[in-house]
Amino acid sequence: MNLYMIRRPSAWADQADLEKTAAISARIGDEEMPDQVRWIRSYVLSEPDGRLGTCCIYEAVNEDALREHARCVGMPGEDITPIGATVVIRPDPG
Repeated sequence: MNLYMIRRPSAWADQADLEKTAAISARIGDEEMPDQVRWIRSYVLSEPDGRLGTCCIYEAVNEDALREHARCVGMPGEDITPIGATVVIRPDPG
């Protein structure tokens, strides 16, 4: 699998909306596409319009698998960037 970053700007109205979508995303990835897509982590972003966006890190067999996962979940999934390498200076703060 390859590593990808997906940007989903202003996709959710609030935290409850995001959490509902996250539960669906995890279920579909884990139960329906476990050999194609693996969600690693997401960073929740406070967007200028007051909505929430995300920057998500996934492992996937290819970009099409990520698009299909997003389509099944019902969330944006077109802004995909392959990750070439990871540099960790410090672990993410808790």
